[in-house]
Amino acid sequence: MDSNDAQQKPIFRRLFDRVFPKVPDFFRLLAEQAVQVNHTAGLLVEYMETGDAAIGQQIREDEHEADRIKIRNLHTLNEAFSTPIDREDIYRAIVDMDEVVNYCKTTVSEMSVLDVIPDKFDLEMALHLKEGVDALVSGFTRLATQPEAAAVDADTARKAERKVEKSYRRAIAALFQGDDYITMFKRREIYRHLSNAADRMANCANTLHDIVVKIT
Repeated sequence: MDSNDAQQKPIFRRLFDRVFPKVPDFFRLLAEQAVQVNHTAGLLVEYMETGDAAIGQQIREDEHEADRIKIRNLHTLNEAFSTPIDREDIYRAIVDMDEVVNYCKTTVSEMSVLDVIPDKFDLEMALHLKEGVDALVSGFTRLATQPEAAAVDADTARKAERKVEKSYRRAIAALFQGDDYITMFKRREIYRHLSNAADRMANCANTLHDIVVKIT
């Protein structure tokens, strides 16, 4: 290759990239975000098992990393010339996964502020939430190569959300048996945050299923 050829190749590559820009690997980006959410959900379970304030602080720090990944993924989506799956579905998945982390952080933050220690219902809901997020990790990891299996994972996540809601209803029924109204309203607030986290997890599962339907 002479010097002229060496100079022309980068120019040609730049022109090619401009006309045919590389499509970002959103399958990988979403799977990475799901893994980060799963890490936070795992910490939430540990917190509900121990009430350890240090683990609560880890969850708050996790939320900053989750924000970084969310912003990266949204920026990549905004800059992408084309996407392998529907843009709106990608956006919904990014935002809903981030909301799961936000509710995990809000839960432990308010437990600290309200001086509420974890009870059996908090742990039960956290375990079901983790079960659902485990399924999301599996689903987004397998989405590109095994979409039918990802659909099964989406269904598993939705079932986990229903388990959280059943736990929530049992918790509320047990809570309002006494007459300590201040404690009632404190704990109800915590239960509601966990329920909201599960709602966002189920929304993400619905989005995962929608993606599967569109690409198969």
